[in-house]
Amino acid sequence: MGQRNFRAPSCNMKRFVGDVRGGERIPLARRAQIVFVVALLASGSMWFYVNRIMKRVQVEYAAAHNVPRGNLSDLYPRWLGARELLLHKRNPYSQEITHEIQEGYYGRLLDSARSDDPKDQQGFAYPVYVVFLLAPLAGLSFPIAQLIFRWILIGLTGLSVLLWLRVLRWRVSCIALAGCVVLTLGSFPAVQGIKLQQLSLLVSGLLAGSVACVVGGHLFLAGAILALATIKPQLAGPMASWLLLWALADWRRRSRLVVGFASIWGALLVAAQIVLPGWWGMFFEAVRDYHRYTQNESVLGMMAGRTGGLILTAVAALWSILWLWRLRGADAYADQFGAAVALAAALTVLIVPMYAPYNQVLLLPAILILAKWRAGRGDLSLAWRVSFGFGLFTLTWPWLATFGLCGIYVLGLTALALRGWTIPLYANFALPVLVFTLVVLSLPKQQHIADRVSTE
Repeated sequence: MGQRNFRAPSCNMKRFVGDVRGGERIPLARRAQIVFVVALLASGSMWFYVNRIMKRVQVEYAAAHNVPRGNLSDLYPRWLGARELLLHKRNPYSQEITHEIQEGYYGRLLDSARSDDPKDQQGFAYPVYVVFLLAPLAGLSFPIAQLIFRWILIGLTGLSVLLWLRVLRWRVSCIALAGCVVLTLGSFPAVQGIKLQQLSLLVSGLLAGSVACVVGGHLFLAGAILALATIKPQLAGPMASWLLLWALADWRRRSRLVVGFASIWGALLVAAQIVLPGWWGMFFEAVRDYHRYTQNESVLGMMAGRTGGLILTAVAALWSILWLWRLRGADAYADQFGAAVALAAALTVLIVPMYAPYNQVLLLPAILILAKWRAGRGDLSLAWRVSFGFGLFTLTWPWLATFGLCGIYVLGLTALALRGWTIPLYANFALPVLVFTLVVLSLPKQQHIADRVSTE
């Protein structure tokens, strides 16, 4: 591929420990250690909040309103569908399987006559080839499959931090890397995704792996992993479109990415047709039904209404397409490539037609590149410093709020903590919009810097 040698972010012990002089470490090491302890406290407070405060509120509400609560695992519908198709040749899209899913997920069948019953029917609304990824778990009991999958998501989410840093060509110290991993695993999107065993975390990890393979020059493998990520087409679509556009821009050197994607995706489609002939129609009907009974909206739709959301989505998509088209020729080791990846990821979270906090794990490359840009620019104007400061406050707000609520809870003011359970969620809508906006507004300045460096 003609790429330069590139090493993954490594841990430079001397950088974060510092020189030892007179038996004392320099203040930089102490500050790094303090920051890491703060990261542990923030992450711990988020897990405490979800397990002891949010869950208690939900359980009490369910008991008061007779709302069903079963295993509430987002893995369960996919696991049951995979097991029944692969082991018993039953159609996972059928109404019978949907009823069986409800009995496990909710603990009983949903009753449309009950106004407090959930609207989500929990039908099998994935491409049928997701069963091939879940095949190793299909023969296991669900508690064992659930436990294994939960640890897979934890490991993959933690690993994705390292992979995105590799993509962005940002080498950090061991303690900084450890802090990033701890904060990522302790963010509300990751905690929610891990608790629910949400496949969005799996797709996010696959996308990180695919892009990291591109940077490492393993283009066929990158395309193969990208094909696996299409188990959630709406989440993988923007990144896949960008990577395929990037490959087509220099077909001679980058064609292996397209070949890897096409061959593995084609194999998945053929295998899916073999195990369940005519699954395409069933899948599209399941997706249509899903959006009908959930009435999901994108982040922009939730904030600006259906019409306003569509207009804003079109503007954000068009602006992103113009920038991605401009950056399509960038080499994988160039800063512009990392910027394009961050933009595609931020756009995905903004326009995906389902608002769910766990999808925000895909904001990680955009957040990291903003942090990298901010760390490398000390001459920012007051307006830029305020913008980045507001972004930092929005990002850290959930941890600040959960830390306060946990303190109130531990002090015995349980009722007060329970009444304020929604406070950490106030930034959920603002964060995707703010991150996308900061990336878009920073791109011209970063492109100007890159152009100036290339001419020197």
